[in-house]
Amino acid sequence: MNSHVAVISLYAEDLEKTVHFYKNIVGLYLVSNGSGAGGEHRPHFRLGDTYLVFLKGKPQPALTDKPARFPTLAIAVDDIEGAVARLKANQIELPWGMEADARARWVMFHDPSGNLIELVQSARGVI
Repeated sequence: MNSHVAVISLYAEDLEKTVHFYKNIVGLYLVSNGSGAGGEHRPHFRLGDTYLVFLKGKPQPALTDKPARFPTLAIAVDDIEGAVARLKANQIELPWGMEADARARWVMFHDPSGNLIELVQSARGVI
């Protein structure tokens, strides 16, 4: 069986703000800003062979007494410096700054709904 992730769904209270954020600041490709089943607004972004879909609603963080330090979603990018420059130009807080190990460099930030998101570039350019 050849399987892969087809759809990732995240919730956002303000879909307009979220679409702007992921399209213009993160730089993702918006496939559809149209309606889904029942006329609900469900923006779709393409991530390789996967769709990132936003649904209207309040994100529910994990119930834990420790602050989140593991991302809800990690997105592989080709140019981490360019991505960080766009985030900083839009005053997006990078709580831990740029991090790295022998295999990759990454940066984490919160989207408009509070989801912890990571952008990552491997040392070889491919994750």
